[in-house]
Amino acid sequence: MTPETEIELAEMLSAASAPLRVQGGGTRPIGRPVVGEVLSMADMRGIELYEPGALTIVVKAGTPLADVEAALAAENQRLPFEPMDHRSLMGTEGVPTIGGVVAANVSGPRRIQAGACRDSLIGVRFVDGRGRIMKNGGRVMKNVTGYDLVKLMAGSYGTLGVLSELSFKVLPGVAATACLRLRGLDDETAVAAMAAALGSPFEVSGAAHTPNGPDGDPVTMLRVEGFEASVAYRAGRLQALLDPFGQAEIETRLAADQGAFGAGAGAIWRWVRDVDGFKGKDGDVWRISVKPTDAPGLVAKLDARDVLYDWGGGLVWALVPGGTDLRAKLVDFAGHATLIRASKDTRARLPVFHPEAAPIAALSAGLRKQFDPKGILNPGLMGGEV
Repeated sequence: MTPETEIELAEMLSAASAPLRVQGGGTRPIGRPVVGEVLSMADMRGIELYEPGALTIVVKAGTPLADVEAALAAENQRLPFEPMDHRSLMGTEGVPTIGGVVAANVSGPRRIQAGACRDSLIGVRFVDGRGRIMKNGGRVMKNVTGYDLVKLMAGSYGTLGVLSELSFKVLPGVAATACLRLRGLDDETAVAAMAAALGSPFEVSGAAHTPNGPDGDPVTMLRVEGFEASVAYRAGRLQALLDPFGQAEIETRLAADQGAFGAGAGAIWRWVRDVDGFKGKDGDVWRISVKPTDAPGLVAKLDARDVLYDWGGGLVWALVPGGTDLRAKLVDFAGHATLIRASKDTRARLPVFHPEAAPIAALSAGLRKQFDPKGILNPGLMGGEV
């Protein structure tokens, strides 16, 4: 099933009675395996409206992410949330779509400054499991009416409705970027250094650490972006602030040197954004959200083959032996763990998404019944009732 228009999509969903596997570009096979006919959104593509002066763009859900970023870059603009490309981590092919980005609420290193994907989303159109065309939000930034379905649809993985059109607020492009690197820090010291940088007034837009950097040694990375003179000043002040933790190297690049806007200062931030250090390595990949100061202690409990701390330590990527029940290893902890990459058997055996508290689980089940009473949209992908 490959609809080309919203009307076709609505007719297909209205007539459907069996499970459907909703798919954008097929680059993010996250969640419990879904058995059903594929509903591909690949043919619903195109930029519907772009107003650079208003900092807004409206696109069809099947539009390749690269097309959106290219259109924005041509006007010296960018998506604020720096969406991750999962292909290297997941070992998949295909073309990431903007609808897939929203469905999974995909956000990169800049989330600590600019917010998540859902924070830049200002309007949605979608078709629910009954075939009803629904919309919420609008094409301007200050438009909040009724239930906030905009936020609800971001991160719903196609279980509440099939996205057809999306509206975003965008930001101006980055003129210059500085990346500060500290070498050889242990995890606890690195998290402390990142906390000091993020707590400073110097507007850090990226803070990551790994014990196994691109050259195999521990490296802690901090990013500053903006106008060239401002970046030079803030990077220098940040370097002085970090002196107690070690000598920080500074690499500064102009936008013209770094490719598409939002890609980061050279290859290092793409490496962080896409978790490229795990590429081709055996094992399961877990994504853990936790209080940054708890992260080093949590990692110490894992039999991890590799780790990457992003968002100042608030996001931990962990590569562990296949079939590991990571939540059982951690027992009770204040955070969330999501299984991102694993075999189908492991994803069928373990809860992929962090188990919800009973009241939240009941609310989630009620929403699924309201928007998908036939139970046909990616049933069971996120757990809960099928």
